[in-house]
Amino acid sequence: MHIRCTKKLLVELKVEPESVTEDNPLFSWHANLITVNRRKAVVLVNDHNRYAVVLYGLKAKDFKRFNEIALQGIRETFQVEGISDKVIDQYLLHTGEVSITKTKNRTSVARMNKACDNVYFFDELWDVDSIFQPDMGIKISRMLVGDGKNSYFLPHEEMYKDLNLFAGQSTFEAKAAVLKVTLRFENRQVWRRLVVPVNKTFNQLHQIIQTAFGWQDYHLHDFFVYGKADNTGNHITEGHNEKIQKPIINLVCTEEAFDYPGQVNMKLEKDVKLSEYIPAYEKLTYNYDFGDDWNHDIEVESIIENYESNYSVCLEGEGNTPPEDVGGEYGYEEFLKILADHDHPEYEHMVNWGRMQRYEDFAIDSINRGLKGL
Repeated sequence: MHIRCTKKLLVELKVEPESVTEDNPLFSWHANLITVNRRKAVVLVNDHNRYAVVLYGLKAKDFKRFNEIALQGIRETFQVEGISDKVIDQYLLHTGEVSITKTKNRTSVARMNKACDNVYFFDELWDVDSIFQPDMGIKISRMLVGDGKNSYFLPHEEMYKDLNLFAGQSTFEAKAAVLKVTLRFENRQVWRRLVVPVNKTFNQLHQIIQTAFGWQDYHLHDFFVYGKADNTGNHITEGHNEKIQKPIINLVCTEEAFDYPGQVNMKLEKDVKLSEYIPAYEKLTYNYDFGDDWNHDIEVESIIENYESNYSVCLEGEGNTPPEDVGGEYGYEEFLKILADHDHPEYEHMVNWGRMQRYEDFAIDSINRGLKGL
């Protein structure tokens, strides 16, 4: 594999560039050194499809083993994409030894620089505790790029196609769960049936539920996982004879949550994959907005052993999601009551407010476009 470095990166690496022959551009990457938040970062851009891999917070010792780190960065980014380990291994095995060389031409450098510029728009994605930044790479690989001929494409989709053609097999191969997610209401039916790869993290499941229900991610959230079901369908906890539903873990979204411990053990959701608990456990809850208190019951209905995609799909659903900050279930009922009465003095105001809050009817096609975009 060739890594075609800018002069700035070559100086940092303290190596003389090698002379290399032209090779398959799928195994050639342009790389640049940039500074973000006073830390050194490297952005690698694939020469064939413009897919990006990002490294962050590199120190002198890391540049001494840059080749190894670059390959690991590719591996970790592909893994978060959900790409099959077989395909990843095949790709990295084919790379052979890494050659450090000069940039190829102005066009390639300009395309790489555009990817470098894009990282500054997503400061919230930096993981300050890791060199490897798969979320950042995945984000900028989902931004449209031009081919210089007045047409545009998405780098991540092109990478999928390239890997499929190279490996001669499906790019994705993962176990997935069919989940029925029901918004807990006393008098209404609001639910979505989702297919979710279990190699996703709980943070990604949060994003999937937000998209499927049309929430805007304005508020905090958490998950609870409940005891394993016995053969009667009841949920039990080891060491207890009572067949009761009892949470075994509370997965939280922020470190601040640990300042308010409860009776259930807490864990940060970010790096916890669904496969750690699904399908072993069949009942979960997702709680969003601790003010309005929107509780979602999650039931694991079935498992798909070979799911050949890396994104979730909404199979069916029912009911509209309440607007953000409507005031819980009672506030939502009042909101609907006003919308149903055109003569109500607050009717126009409430219609406009609902529109500002993106309140809309359930539309499965729109949801699935959003899920694919994640």
